[in-house]
Amino acid sequence: MNALQNNLTRHDFLQVSLLGAAGILFPSTTSFSQDKPQAIKLEIVKEFVGVSHSNLDRVKEMLENDPQLLHVSYDWGGGDYESGIEAAGHVGNKEIAAYLLSKGARYNIYLACMLSHLDVVKQVLTFNHQLLNSKGPHGFTMLHHAKKGEASAVEEYLQSLGAVETRIDFYARS
Repeated sequence: MNALQNNLTRHDFLQVSLLGAAGILFPSTTSFSQDKPQAIKLEIVKEFVGVSHSNLDRVKEMLENDPQLLHVSYDWGGGDYESGIEAAGHVGNKEIAAYLLSKGARYNIYLACMLSHLDVVKQVLTFNHQLLNSKGPHGFTMLHHAKKGEASAVEEYLQSLGAVETRIDFYARS
């Protein structure tokens, strides 16, 4: 036995054991934050979302420079968050939407409406009919997205369920 083992009391052993267990159960958060990139500057997020409405070349350029932009959202005020894919979706820009989806952007029900994915729309609304008049970015509805995407089958389906509004006041209380 070495000198450390000879002088280790039961109390010391328990203290060292508890500290070791705490280190396993509650690892230092610094190990996680060291690998995390810096926050993206707000003006860059705003620009990316802005160009995602209509400028495919700039979208590609910005994503090449910073792939993390794919999942950013900009708050236009009061919690009205919009991502690049949502920007392309609510203006009916299928080319930008397809590009962003090919890069792994998040797909949602509003995109399904714009892209004429009727089977997806039916499944979602069968699961939760209350989503029919849900508010997308800026309060644009599923019906709005279907109209912008010239998705007549989706548009007809939504109207058959009672959809009328293309935009709902984003800030109105439900």
